[in-house]
Order: sequence, then structure tokens, then C-alpha cells
Amino acid sequence: MKKVWMMALLAFAACKNDTKLTETSLNEKKEISAHDTFESFKIEPILENDSLSIRAIEVIGNNLAFAANNGTYGLYNSATGNWKLSQQKYDTLKPEFRAVASTSTDFFMLSVANPALLYKTGDDGKMKLVYKEENEKVFYDAIAFWNDKEGIAMGDPTEDCLSIIVTRDGGNSWEKIDCEKLPKAAEGEAAFAASNSNIAIEGDNVWILSGGMKSRVFHSADKGKTWEVADTPLKQGKSTLGGYSMDFYDTENGIIIGGNYEDPDGNTGNKAITKDGGKTWNLIADGEEPNYKSSVRYVPNRNGKEIVATGFTGISYSKDAGETWKKLSDEGFYTIRFLNDSTAFAAGSKRISKIYFQ
Repeated sequence: MKKVWMMALLAFAACKNDTKLTETSLNEKKEISAHDTFESFKIEPILENDSLSIRAIEVIGNNLAFAANNGTYGLYNSATGNWKLSQQKYDTLKPEFRAVASTSTDFFMLSVANPALLYKTGDDGKMKLVYKEENEKVFYDAIAFWNDKEGIAMGDPTEDCLSIIVTRDGGNSWEKIDCEKLPKAAEGEAAFAASNSNIAIEGDNVWILSGGMKSRVFHSADKGKTWEVADTPLKQGKSTLGGYSMDFYDTENGIIIGGNYEDPDGNTGNKAITKDGGKTWNLIADGEEPNYKSSVRYVPNRNGKEIVATGFTGISYSKDAGETWKKLSDEGFYTIRFLNDSTAFAAGSKRISKIYFQ
């Protein structure tokens, strides 16, 4: 019988009670004065947990899934306001998850560091280990799917190329692409597992953003079979510099953003756009807002004009494809994902919030 993945996800927390959000702080919305096209901007906390650092969230229908540190993962039911939380262990290890993805039938979560552990929804409602990689250099940063069968994950080099694994069977098995088929990585080139947004997918295309000593954009137009690479004008040359996040509105228009988390006020050489599918990149708003950011997203259905970026430095918004920006809030988050063109989920240190752009 065909598996209904949502039922499986709900089952994963059978060992725990529902986390009903009843604290006063979670029922209060934080209102911020209007900016440009927004009549109102509200941040509504929906989960607070002092033990969590959350860098990977996935919108599923109207609901939200996440995976984080301490092996913790969970599902939020928007209709009821309830959370289902559980913990994944590997022997005595509590993995740190910074990458999640979903298909119409399954949820995936991928850990950083050694060993790399990739889990998917199992038929019995428990998470099933489908890929494991042991290497002292292994460190996976992001995961995404083209469709229900084909997906891709990327990480730091373990040899002389970025680590890229792909699936063609719905995530049941994964194969690492040989370095002979990939552009060679520069010395010190890696990526940042800051927000699960080093990968962007449009159609058969996939783009991957690197950072550190070298910050470039890798592109495949055939679902990871062949690759090319383009330089970016972002500041680079140091392990903490370069691109942290990327998004594409369509196959031609994309944005990359980052900076240096050790110099969070820096706003030069930290954001750029492409209008030719990632072949060339040009700096935007250089020396202006926003400063360091770890996550960027186009607002859906706004013709690629409206963009929101967030980091622990706050939330910024552009209504002109990134040319100019306004700071919306000093409240910071590591990552953001849109539910629709007026609602987003954002996650960070100790919390997840729902954000309303109205």
C-alpha cells in the first residue's frame, strides 16, 4: 500500500506528547512599523526551546518541518498550532542536522561532520538511514530535490572537488559524483552550512554556492550530469568570507549573499545578482544595507522584484530586485522560507517564528 508520508511524520513523535504552545510569549505578535509596500510586518513566535539552534526548515503544504542540533527534528501543524518533536540518534551520537528537504512522500534530513548521516521517512514511521559517509573532512551543507525521484546534496571537499551526492530513486540510494566529473575546488574553497541554501533548483538546473578562500557558483543544466563554474565578485580569500546563501527566481535571475560572520557589520562585497542564469554576477547595494546575512529568498509571485534576507543581524527587504534595501527588524534568524507571498517561517537560535508581510 502506498505510504502517506505525513502520517509517517506524525507517527515519529509517538513517544512524546504534543508540544502545545500556551506560553504568553508565543501568543504575542511583534508589530513593526510599515516599510514601503508593507502595511504591516509581524513576527509571531511559534516555538521556543533553549537547547535548539535551527538552521534547516522546510515548508510542507501549510505546515513546517525542521531538523536541528542534538538530533532533534519536528513537524508543526499550522491548523492546530501543535508541534511533534523527536530525537534521532546514531548509536550514542546525537547528530547535528543543518539540511532538510522533502518530496511528496518523504522527509529528508542530513547531518554535518563525521560521519555524514542522511535519513528519510521510513515505511514504519521511523527515520531510515539511507546514506552514510565516513571521512575526517566530511561536512555536508545543503540538500534539495528536482522532483520526487531526483535529488542532490552538497558539502565541503573531501578530495579535490566539492562533495556532491545525487539520488535517482526517490532518496532510497545516493551516489557521490566522482571528482573527474566536477570542476576542481580551489585551495580553501568550501561552503557554509548556515541556512540550507547553498543549492538552488529551477527546472533541470541546479546551482551550488561555495565560500571561504574562493566563492564561486557551480551550475548544472542537466540535473547534475555535467558541470561548469563561474567566479563571483564577493569578498573571499578567508575561511569565513564569501557566499552563504543563494536563491533563483527563475532560470535567469538569481541572488547570492553572505559576508563574514566575524565582521557582521560589513556590507561591502557581500551581495550580487545574476541576470543570465549564473554565468556572470554583479555586486548590488555595495557599501549599503544589508550587512552580513545567512539566508536570502525571493518573495513568491512578485516578478523577482521583492527579496527578503535574514541573519543574526536582522531582517532586510528589497522591492527593486536588490538594488536598494530597508531594514525591517533587528530580530535575527539564521534561515527563512516562504509559505506564500505574504507569510514566511524563520528559524534561528532557540526559536522558530512565523512572519507576516501584509
